[in-house]
Amino acid sequence: MQEKLKVIKMIHIALCAGLIMAYIFIGDLASINLNMPEISQSNILFVLIPVIAYVFSNFMYKTQLKNANNKQKLEDNMAVYQTASIIRWAILEGSAFIILVMSKDFILFGILIILYLALLHPTEDRIKSDLKYRA
Repeated sequence: MQEKLKVIKMIHIALCAGLIMAYIFIGDLASINLNMPEISQSNILFVLIPVIAYVFSNFMYKTQLKNANNKQKLEDNMAVYQTASIIRWAILEGSAFIILVMSKDFILFGILIILYLALLHPTEDRIKSDLKYRA
């Protein structure tokens, strides 16, 4: 179990680190403006991207976890959990990149997505609770 947990942790760290580095180098965080830009019809999409990414990533995550067999051992369901987690993280990472590339005015929303992504780090307890595994 620990070996499989190490693999998924490394994937998560790599995704987070890559996204953070992209925001540092491409996003020019030194000149970040923490003021909320004025929202108009032309840029409302950039406000909705994080919301849509959050809802869609959690929906896809839970849908994938339904493929897990609760009668099997936890180690046997790690592939399902890993797939579900990668799908979830990819959706969040993609939305953060879209915000970074399309509109640097809303970079604060991208940073919030990165923080949320970092909080989704895999632990054995989280895996057990998400897979509804009972020892």
